[in-house]
Amino acid sequence: MQYQFKEFSTKALLQIKDKKALEDFSSARQTEYYTFIWTRDKPIDLVIDSIPFTLEPNSILALTPIQYLQAITIEDVVIYQFNREFYCIKDHDKEVSCTGILFFGNSNIPVINLEDDELSKFNMLHHVFIEELETKDNIQAEMLRMLMARFIIKCTRLLKTKEGIMETPKSSKVDLLRSFNFLVEQHFRNEHSVGFYADKLYKSPKTLSNNFAKLNQSPLQIIHERIVLEAKRLLIYTDKTAKEIAYEVGFDDASHLSRLFKKHTLLSPSDFKKQLKDVS
Repeated sequence: MQYQFKEFSTKALLQIKDKKALEDFSSARQTEYYTFIWTRDKPIDLVIDSIPFTLEPNSILALTPIQYLQAITIEDVVIYQFNREFYCIKDHDKEVSCTGILFFGNSNIPVINLEDDELSKFNMLHHVFIEELETKDNIQAEMLRMLMARFIIKCTRLLKTKEGIMETPKSSKVDLLRSFNFLVEQHFRNEHSVGFYADKLYKSPKTLSNNFAKLNQSPLQIIHERIVLEAKRLLIYTDKTAKEIAYEVGFDDASHLSRLFKKHTLLSPSDFKKQLKDVS
């Protein structure tokens, strides 16, 4: 089983896979996407950020794109994966956003254990996901985003009720990376320098860069990607001009945003907006 949704205009991606996807993680590597792993009748053994972990039957594990995953045993699972453009580009309540408690909002690894009644509800939601992925029309993207929001809301509620958290070492690099991403989400509209975030984390910019070295991504890249993501969101969902958007994400001169946007998307903000109209 493998279903995939792609949106050309935004580069949004959602995929739902089965246990075969775990074969790609026979050795440790980054998930690259926001990821939910949902076990069925049997447990699976994983290594997450170098920490051995058993995910019990009928449980859901939430991972961020920066985390390293290795599958030691492969059993029947459902895997949901999506990128920032699919879900994070939309406005959400802070608890169910991409910095909510399921992802960068918590320094430990969230695990949701499903009782029988909850399992039935999640199974129904999964079937609706599959139906929508098989339905190709002009509202498919919005329907899929609504379903993912529902999935995340349900997981968040259960997590808050049952406090299903896998404890991880407080000194781990992952904790620092999560904290950095969380700060970026709070301040990216006004603060674009690595030094600002380093100060907030009581680290030097060099220490931050060293911690990000294994991610093939620098702290500055993460800041810039968040700015570009916000610019995309405003171009897609509002009628604001490129100049207004530039001011909203902290640039005094719209040309600065235009250069950054083109570097990441190969399009100027105006060309990106025109492309949206051409494919709608």
